[in-house]
Parts: sequence; structure tokens; C-alpha cells
Amino acid sequence: MSVSVLVGMQWGDEGKGKIIDVLTRDAEVVIRYQGGNNAGHTVEIGSEKFVLHLIPSGILHPGTDCIIGNGVVVDPLELKKEMENLVARGISVEKLQVSSRCHLIMPWHKLLDAFKEMKADPNKKIGTTMRGIGPAYTSKMARTGLRAVEILDKQRFEQHFRDEAASYNRTFGPLGALVLDADKAFAEVWEACEYLKPYIQDSVVTVHDAVKAGKKVLLEGAQGAFLDIDHGTYPFVTSSNTTSGGACPGTGIPPRAVDCVWGVIKAYTTRVGEGPFPTELKNAEGDALRNKGGEFGATTGRPRRCGWLDIVACRHSCFINGVDYLAVTKLDVLDDLDEVKLCTAYKIDGKVTEYFPADTEELNRVEPVYETMPGWKQNTTSAQCWDDLPANAQKYLLRMAELLETKIGIISVGPKRAQTFER
Repeated sequence: MSVSVLVGMQWGDEGKGKIIDVLTRDAEVVIRYQGGNNAGHTVEIGSEKFVLHLIPSGILHPGTDCIIGNGVVVDPLELKKEMENLVARGISVEKLQVSSRCHLIMPWHKLLDAFKEMKADPNKKIGTTMRGIGPAYTSKMARTGLRAVEILDKQRFEQHFRDEAASYNRTFGPLGALVLDADKAFAEVWEACEYLKPYIQDSVVTVHDAVKAGKKVLLEGAQGAFLDIDHGTYPFVTSSNTTSGGACPGTGIPPRAVDCVWGVIKAYTTRVGEGPFPTELKNAEGDALRNKGGEFGATTGRPRRCGWLDIVACRHSCFINGVDYLAVTKLDVLDDLDEVKLCTAYKIDGKVTEYFPADTEELNRVEPVYETMPGWKQNTTSAQCWDDLPANAQKYLLRMAELLETKIGIISVGPKRAQTFER
């Protein structure tokens, strides 16, 4: 495969960072195509653990070109910190590029994010990470955003920065939002921008040349399909296209160049923040999944809501993403259970459906229809191949693939790089 896309099938936190790390063994270029530092991709190599927020997971493979694509919104302060942390741990960032077309998260975006969440009706809170992601995308769409290319001209950047800072203070200061000290904020931001200058390039040209040369390119998404601004559980979504379709505008690669889509799916379901969650377990079973799975946000530390695998949602995700292969993660978290369940249909107002509704209010009324399968009651964390898995674990995976009408390509049975194998 020349160009592959990797996407999350659920509400994020599926283990994309680990699977990207595995697939990068064969990739020459890895590109992050959307989102911001609200993402948290965790990779464990031996005794070391890395949590990446903006930089593609391919950075952990020496010699791999890594690009932060134009669809990503970049906080210069956070990116500088992430790069410095990697360098301090002996990881080179020399082969990193930041697209000159990236929009930048500025201090007023973060202040505005916090202000709006604070003022929101408690029953209508989105559960934002308050890192300025949404307001930065809003500025992008309003055509007032600052782009990375402007960093290359300090005078131009500073004028735009001060104009937008003044606009924020003028508009939101009287409403009770924190007023921004533009002088102090600019000094902090510009120090980070100067650090980033050497890495800013027109990545669309780089990507075009890589595809033309037949290099193996891997496009890395953040969050998950049901946080997509168009296809997710709106309004409880992020501000970008997290589905595979977002990979093309987010990198400059034409759709016809993509020849494989990987869908990362957790063996059960989790969600962070607000919004509908049909299979959520608000009981001891949900607590057990959370504790064994270490289900706490890599970026925020927030506890994740946990539930059984939602086939209805994941089937919808498979067809809107055009998934060729599934990468199943955290199978080992189910090892101790007497039985496991798959939600194969929804009952809404007494009617059974196998389709995922667009209406969030309908999703809030869902009664899951479950298919129960026997658990395997065996430790799978040392499995190195399909044949090492217990028979009931194999049956669970095969049933998952059958219901989702796709193939399983990778199975993960633990957090470490070595605890992963292909089928």
C-alpha cells in the first residue's frame, strides 16, 4: 500500500498512537491531518512511555519523515514544549515539518474556550478540553486566523496578532472574559514561534513529492469518527473532520491516492466528556472496565465512560470511513469476564433499528439490544499470534468482524509495542 489512512472508529482513545507506531515500521512518511493538542496518542516502548499530542507517532522511528499537516491547529507554546521533551529523551525532531498552512492556536482562543464553557448551561456543556481548539477552527472559518506561514515575517505576524488580540478584548472583555495582556502574550508566543521557524515548510509540496515518488505514506487522524463535526454526535463533537475523508483536505493528498483505510477499534467502548453513549455501563461493570483498561485521558486525565462494544455505531463508522482493515485494541481488558456483550441493534421508542440515528435526542433514548457471548477467562497479554488466543476470544473477534462486514488486520493485547500482532 502506498498511501494509508488510520482513523478511530469510536469516540477517540482507541489506541491510535500505538497502532500508528506499529504501522510506521513500513512507512516512510507519517502525517497528522486534523485536530490539535486535545489529542493524546500513547506509545509504550520497553519501559518507556511517550504521550504525543501534536507530533505524529512516527517520530519514534528514526529516519521517518513526520509532518504536521495543514488541517491541524497548532499551539506554538505546546508544540515547542513537546519537541523539547522529546529531544530531552533522546528523540530527534530533525525530520519534523510543520505545514506553513496550519492555523495557529493563540492565547485568546484558549481564554475564549474557557469563557464559553464557564458560561454554558450545565445541561449543554460540550466537555471541551479548553485548549482553544474550537475557537481556533472558528477563526479559520471566519478567515481571521493566523497561519504558520506568517511566523516567517515577524512584522506581519505581530501586527495580525495585536489586531486579533485587540478584537478579542473589545468584544469579550465587557462580557466578563479575562482581558489579554497583548504585550506579555506576544512575547511568550513569539519565543515559541522563533523556535518553530526552521520546521515550517509548505508540506503540500513535500507530500506531493512523496506520493509521486511512490513512498509509503501514513495519514494519522486524531479523536474518533463520532467526534467528527459532520458525522459525529453533534453538538458533542470536536471542530474538525476526524473521519478518513478529512485526510485529503488536511494534507493536500488527492482522494484517488489513498488505497487503504485502517480503523482502530477498542474491544469495548469508551467516551470522554458529554454526549450520548448508548452502551454506557453506569455500574460496577463499567468501573471494572475503566480500572483494568486504565481509562483516563492521556491529555486531560479525565475518567472515561465505559460500556460494551457498540456494533451499530461501529458499523456506521466503518461505512463512512471506508474501512479496509480493523486494528482491535485492549482485547486483554476483557480477559477476566464470564461473558462479553455486543450491541447489535437499538430499540428507540419501541422500534428496533440497526442504523445509527443522526438525532442526538434519539440516541439519548436508545435501549441497546445485546448479543451475549461466553468470556475466555484466560490471560491474553502474552499472545504473539492468532493461534495463541483462547477459542472464545477468537470467536468474539470473528463475530465482531462479521457484524462490521470487514476484516481484522491487527490485534493488540497490551499497551507495549511488543504486545501487538497481525492476523
